[in-house]
Amino acid sequence: MTNAPRNSRFAALASAVLCFALALAAPALAQPAPRGAIAMHGEPQLPEDFDHLPYADPAARKGGKLSIGFPGAYDSLNPFNLKAGSTAQGLNGNVFETLMTRSLDEPFTLYGLIAESVETDADRTYVTFRLNPAAHFSDGTPIASEDVRWTFELLKTRGRPQHRAAYSLVKSVETPDPLTIRYELGSGADREMPLTLALMPVLPRHAVDLSKFDDASLTVPIGSGPYKIAEVKPGERLVLKRDPNYWAKDLPVRRGLYNFDEIAIDYFRDANSLFESFAAGLLDYREETSPSRWTSAYDFPAMREGRDRREALPAGGPKGMEGFVFNLRRPLFDDIRVREALGMMFDFEWINANLYSGLYKRTKSFFDESELASTGRPASAAERALLAPFPGAVREDILEGKWRPPETDGSGRDRTMPKRALALLEQAGYQLENGKLVKDGAPLAFEIMVKDRNQERLALNYADSLGRIGVSAKVRLVDEVQYQRRRQKFDFDMMIGSWLASASPGNEQRSRWGSKSADQEASFNLAGVKSPAVDALIAAMLAARSREDFVTAVRAYDRVLLSGFYIVPLFHSSDLWTASSTALARPAALPRYGSPTASSTLDNWWRKQP
Repeated sequence: MTNAPRNSRFAALASAVLCFALALAAPALAQPAPRGAIAMHGEPQLPEDFDHLPYADPAARKGGKLSIGFPGAYDSLNPFNLKAGSTAQGLNGNVFETLMTRSLDEPFTLYGLIAESVETDADRTYVTFRLNPAAHFSDGTPIASEDVRWTFELLKTRGRPQHRAAYSLVKSVETPDPLTIRYELGSGADREMPLTLALMPVLPRHAVDLSKFDDASLTVPIGSGPYKIAEVKPGERLVLKRDPNYWAKDLPVRRGLYNFDEIAIDYFRDANSLFESFAAGLLDYREETSPSRWTSAYDFPAMREGRDRREALPAGGPKGMEGFVFNLRRPLFDDIRVREALGMMFDFEWINANLYSGLYKRTKSFFDESELASTGRPASAAERALLAPFPGAVREDILEGKWRPPETDGSGRDRTMPKRALALLEQAGYQLENGKLVKDGAPLAFEIMVKDRNQERLALNYADSLGRIGVSAKVRLVDEVQYQRRRQKFDFDMMIGSWLASASPGNEQRSRWGSKSADQEASFNLAGVKSPAVDALIAAMLAARSREDFVTAVRAYDRVLLSGFYIVPLFHSSDLWTASSTALARPAALPRYGSPTASSTLDNWWRKQP
């Protein structure tokens, strides 16, 4: 009994010491552990020891040649600089690789590639990548953290606008050892930044000529991917051959992918010659974009005899937006009533029936056919709270989810839309004089820039409809080089723009619609939009900690873009129309998000026989 108080004091002292020790250890225990994957929201779906991506077949046969074709031409093998007119397709992924790679079965999750692990905190105020010690460039040079840092600094100062905008937000970079690179990101408001950095390509600092980096170059680059460039015919042909010493061939993210020994890419000046080359058996695969060809042109010998096949493959994920975009840098389009009125004159119902065999759907959201789309859904209380600081940024019918693109009776002579359009234009100050719409003595006239015959046909039909209400729209077809130059310098009144959508839109939206990008040459902000509401909602998307908050922000963002009437929405197909040789095979499982062919060079396909 006499020892009880002493024992109690000893127990209390021991308990205190233990608590103090645990308190000291708590920061270490809470330190995030490096992981092999990172998800934008939630947890990666695949376990740490996964064997292959769900849409890849690890038993796929290796070997053989793939022949594919693309329209247009190319004059550069550098996809990272600003001045390249048209970069050859098939380089990213095949020749150039990134720190981590995306799984197309998840909205936005990355798995280790050049970087074998990633580490970040709950607030994402920093990110550390640990490089795979086996990673090397195609010339055998090991990939070091200094290569990553050097590439970051190069693209931050001399890369494309989207690189410059994103990387400029990084506070500091350090490379404590040859395999580690750490980025300090600051407040963590941009929760996508670790993933953005993980998708940065890694270039060899020992093999890039900085004096020529800003130029369109045909110098064969050194990468770290599964293929090397073996043949270059500028504007005509590009041949990739498998690198027998490819360092990542046995990684889970590469197992069952990149199965061809050789990929030959031919370029064609017009769509008809590209199609005829496929029909003649010179190409193994094509994606069809013409409904008329899809419905009537595939009755040729190889198809009838079973050597070729057609498939409409479901394209997963949101359907993006394509449309005639107004260049708001032109005072003519300042008035939103003018933009909305001109949009009313696009007669989708007649065009779809008469030009496209009724195969298309009218696009009604920037994220159509997905949970991110706002159309058809009234805004939630959470959305309204995000929009509250910007009164008037969203129209009431769009806020209520009741808005739809204008619809006609399909006769080509519908009078309802012209009457509504003229009423809006009259409110904007225009009057009909001698069959022409005029304001302050100036006619309502502009040019539509197009780059091929398909765009030209569509634009001419739209111009004819505009002519019915006294609007003069001249269609100008320009060659590829001039088209790219004018697009990059925003030297157009109206053109057809295309904005692909992912299941996790984020940093790329700054370059598409953010205010700072409106004056950045070669950005994707074709309309020249400068909107505080757009900027705030992009920030909300990037700051969202849960998928629920993210979806809320994207829907509100969609409503703001629709309310601006920056474009005349066109149409889309829910499926990808493909034609291929029956000598090719693909996995039965298709990616849940993105193209069912994995990429334009059929990453997950293979040839059945040599």
